[in-house]
Amino acid sequence: MKILISYYSRTGNTEKMAGVIAQGVKDQGVACDLKEVTTVTVDELLDYEALIFGSPTYYGLMATEMKKLIDDSVKHHGKLAGKIGGAFSSSGIMGGGGETTILSILQAFMIHGMIIIGDAIMQHYGPLAIGAPDEEIHKMCLEYGRKIATLTKKIFGK
Repeated sequence: MKILISYYSRTGNTEKMAGVIAQGVKDQGVACDLKEVTTVTVDELLDYEALIFGSPTYYGLMATEMKKLIDDSVKHHGKLAGKIGGAFSSSGIMGGGGETTILSILQAFMIHGMIIIGDAIMQHYGPLAIGAPDEEIHKMCLEYGRKIATLTKKIFGK
C-alpha cells in the first residue's frame, strides 16, 4: 500500500506543505512517494492506492504543471475509481482562490470515481496556506496526511 504526494511549487511553500503531509502519512505506517509533478508520469498513478496533489493558487486555479497531469489522466479514466484522493494549496492572499484550487483538484478526482474525505473541524477541503505555512498549517498538513493514510488503510485493509 502506497500513497503518492505530488506537488508543484515555485516559492517552496507548497513543497513544504507536501513534506509535512508526507510525514503525517508515514506516522501512520503507510509508505509514500513525494514527487514534484513534472517528474510523475500518468501511468504511475495506477501504482498507488491514494493520490494527494498540491498546487499553488494562480488566479483561483491550479498551476499549469498540475493541470497537465490531471488532463493527461484521462488516459486512465475509470481505472482510478475507488482510490483515495486529497488536495492542498498555498495562496499569496486570503480570498485569493485557494479553496477553488483545492476543489478543482478534488473535482477531477471525483470524476475519476475516487473517494474524497472532508473535515468538519479544520479546513474542510484540504490544507490551505496563505504565504509560507505557519505552525497552524503545519499541524493541519500533518493531520491531513494521517487522516488520508488512516482512510487508505481502512479501505485497502492493510
